[in-house]
Amino acid sequence: MKNIAVILASGNGTRFGSKLPKQFVKLAGKPVIQYTLEAFQKSSVIDEIIVVTGADYIDLVLDIAATNGFDKVCKVINGGKERYESSWSAIQAIEYDECNILFHDAVRPFVSQKIISDCVSALSKYNAVDVVVDPTDTIVKVINNEIMSIPDRRHLRRGQTPQAFKKSVVEKAYERFLKEEIKVASDDCGIVLRYIPH
Repeated sequence: MKNIAVILASGNGTRFGSKLPKQFVKLAGKPVIQYTLEAFQKSSVIDEIIVVTGADYIDLVLDIAATNGFDKVCKVINGGKERYESSWSAIQAIEYDECNILFHDAVRPFVSQKIISDCVSALSKYNAVDVVVDPTDTIVKVINNEIMSIPDRRHLRRGQTPQAFKKSVVEKAYERFLKEEIKVASDDCGIVLRYIPH
């Protein structure tokens, strides 16, 4: 079973306040995305890397991969305006009937080798895996500027990436999701949980 890392690098960085998307801003002399690619290139459990980015940055990503010998980067494809469009483009670009897919945000450059390998290992038992951390702030549910509830923080986690899936599972969830007239999704795990809950 192939393990494929999908690096999501289509964000335009508007919240970051930079003209250059934050995945391409330099950190200690290297673009942020380079650290991310290094982590997955170095991983012994990752077979291939697909990068999804904006059309204007495809050549830049190809150059980063070539210059640094990131030979696991097999495809650099155009992403969509929304995150789910980029994830779906990656799913469609994968030619294997079945494989393990790890979706990872390009702007999370310091993912550990342990987290990558733990995600892959977990897919031998589960169809979907998320990486979460404890929240440091109190989370407040607000509707129309009114506080509706303050959930017990002990039962909450902050979702991060990678998010890992069997291809057949995430693909089926996306096929169902994409039929919706109004599409609301913040991440891939949310789509799988909603459309294939078990």
